[in-house]
Amino acid sequence: MAGGLFFCVRGAAAMTIMDQQDMARALRRVAHEVLERNKGAHNLALVGIFTRGVPLARRLASLIKQIEGVEVPVGALDITDHRDDLARVGKRPGTGATDIPFDVNDRRVVLVDEVLYTGRTVRAAMDAIMEQGRPQQVQLAVLVDRGHRELPIRPDYVGKNLPTSHQERITVRLVELDGQDAVLLERA
Repeated sequence: MAGGLFFCVRGAAAMTIMDQQDMARALRRVAHEVLERNKGAHNLALVGIFTRGVPLARRLASLIKQIEGVEVPVGALDITDHRDDLARVGKRPGTGATDIPFDVNDRRVVLVDEVLYTGRTVRAAMDAIMEQGRPQQVQLAVLVDRGHRELPIRPDYVGKNLPTSHQERITVRLVELDGQDAVLLERA
């Protein structure tokens, strides 16, 4: 665990759980695990779930290229229209346009997200990816698995398992979006 540095995020005390080096190590390990499980990068594609899953998917693709020497295609998936709480919270503007510049049919697609919590985001992502075609297989890679599943969804690749309470919140910061890499645990 990183130094345990506390600071304020949105008015709550936050502790650094992973720093830049921890995140880099976790992503490198996940990249190796993806390659090992899929016996290389052949027929593989990465699809990041907006917002923070997209830069994480790009980082994994870059690591896979360094390790295997193969460019793996990367897509971006906006799940807004597939959320199961639209009736309750109302339709919100999408966080980004779905951009999958490759055919998903008969590919092994790895969905990438920053935090796995209830599983509802992943369920929406699976619905959205199936609208794009019929992948040979869909796998899931997450930087942090915090538990508390409401649906029977389990990640194939995890950077860090971090059991939390419902009163805690995990915030992932990425240099591409936030100017720094960190995983923070906020306590109410």
